Amino acid sequence: MIEDEEMFTVEIKAKCQDLSMIKAILEKEGGIFLGQEEQTDIYFKITKGRLKLRKGAKQSYLIYYKREDLQEIRPSHFELYPTATPAKLEKVLRAAFEVLVEVKKIREVVWIQNIKFNLDNVEGLGTFIEIEAMTETPHEFAELKEKVQTFIEKFAIKKEEIQSYSYSDLLLQRIN
Repeated sequence: MIEDEEMFTVEIKAKCQDLSMIKAILEKEGGIFLGQEEQTDIYFKITKGRLKLRKGAKQSYLIYYKREDLQEIRPSHFELYPTATPAKLEKVLRAAFEVLVEVKKIREVVWIQNIKFNLDNVEGLGTFIEIEAMTETPHEFAELKEKVQTFIEKFAIKKEEIQSYSYSDLLLQRIN
């Protein structure tokens, strides 16, 4: 498991009707299940990239990330700032920035080596799988893409199930 402050990832997010099938495959593959957590991601309106405060019962982070909205395996760069006082940080952020949208979800996290699987039930959107292969340096993207592609095939994810947008974008599309 990687817990660095600056990471590079190759990732996909896909709509998933049967998370139990995904869980069974991950168990068979030796996945380490870290449990379930309710999370609220508060997205703030900024000029480039995305900024969100993730509030969870186990961990809370301020997260800044940049990635293209592609319906395929895509690179992403993010920076994490862990916080033990998310309510105080939220107050400051709400004073400084306009809130774009709040995303509420129940997330189950599973790890296999440097690959993180997020099994998400997102309020207002449904169930999704996120596959994130992580590294500390961006030169390993080709190898990471192959690892993600292997799991796309194991999970039988169809191209049309892969999402190009973040949960925040998907929720905003439903609202507008």
